[in-house]
Amino acid sequence: MDELKIAIAGLGTVGGGTVKLLHQQADLLAARTGRPLRLVACAALEKPADLPLETIPFFTDARVMAKDADYDVLVELIGGSGGIALEVVTTALKRGRHVVTANKAMVAHHGLLLAELAEQAGVTFGFEAAVAGGIPVIKALREGLAANRLSQVYGILNGTCNYILTTMRETGREFTDVLAEAQALGYAEADPSFDIDGVDTAHKLSILTSLAFGTKLDFAKVHVEGIRHVSAFDIRAAEELGYRIKLLGIARRTESGIEQRVHPCMVPARSSIACVEGVFNAVVAEGDFVGRTVFEGRGAGATPTASAVVADLLDIAAGRRTPTFGIPAAALAPLDVSPMEQHRGAFYIRLTVLDRPGVFADIAAALRDEDVSMEAILQRGRAPGETVPVVMTVHNTLERSMTRAVQRIQAIDAVVETPRLIRIEAF
Repeated sequence: MDELKIAIAGLGTVGGGTVKLLHQQADLLAARTGRPLRLVACAALEKPADLPLETIPFFTDARVMAKDADYDVLVELIGGSGGIALEVVTTALKRGRHVVTANKAMVAHHGLLLAELAEQAGVTFGFEAAVAGGIPVIKALREGLAANRLSQVYGILNGTCNYILTTMRETGREFTDVLAEAQALGYAEADPSFDIDGVDTAHKLSILTSLAFGTKLDFAKVHVEGIRHVSAFDIRAAEELGYRIKLLGIARRTESGIEQRVHPCMVPARSSIACVEGVFNAVVAEGDFVGRTVFEGRGAGATPTASAVVADLLDIAAGRRTPTFGIPAAALAPLDVSPMEQHRGAFYIRLTVLDRPGVFADIAAALRDEDVSMEAILQRGRAPGETVPVVMTVHNTLERSMTRAVQRIQAIDAVVETPRLIRIEAF
């Protein structure tokens, strides 16, 4: 069988890891597919000195490579939802070439268009590396669990946030301090907004939603919250209540549509998702025949993500093809999203109040008026006339009721800071 000719656009962390993997594992990859996988072109602004590229044609403009080079598969590892990344991918697909990418933002925003182009050309658009790094969750949802109707898929999809929350719990330090450490260690970008504000997780969740439920991608309909407001006090209170705090992406089928939400959650400390620590990711899927399946591993980094990139290349080399999102693009249903106000669940509330008589009665009245039932309340110590932190948990209630109750509570003159909510998930 002829060799599979590969062109790589982007030689950063993942691109470099992919080049090294193709070089070091060449014999293994050929044995797995019955044909050699050969790197025939690379593109980057500068040629890295530490990669084995001496004999490989090199381009400083990925657009020129995508248009002119002789390749079977283009691997896009530039990043960004549009721009050059989208241009080189569409060029390759329109030339009838396979494409593999790790670009979750591009897939979340343009995945349907790219799937349609791939189908029209009779080629593969692979993105195993776009979600959860080295965890083969795309293949698991699209193929391994294809015999099931999935009720929900959720997980820890961002290692930066999981590292920050884990370190806060283990050290008792505040968010800003741990974020600075994560940046110094290379776990967080200089501008960490995409990670800590939940956008990266939302990109990945949008992709998982489409795969799990056979729907069109609709990133704009993801409810997104980040972890900036999670405090060391919240972490300690969660521990006392028997929970741990994780940033989760959750896609769930409900009577009012599909929930698609990203936000911090309190999860039972003994649950499988609570035990995923540090930079690790995890994805949980629940199907009607298989029950609950759990996937855990490294969600980022050169070698895990390169492993996922090359997994797609191996499928192409072996001639294995499935529709991009499990079913043909034209058959994907519009995403019927359940409004966030219809979400029902339990809540944790952190308040800062003046310690004076009648405050709890006012808070309880605000909850009562919105039909919200209090479960527990914690106050440590007394400071008459001074501010004190108060923690409450409430039983399952509608999000809109909880929102209105919080607005009433915030209007109480003894409540001196904005109340902070964290949703509780009983996994």
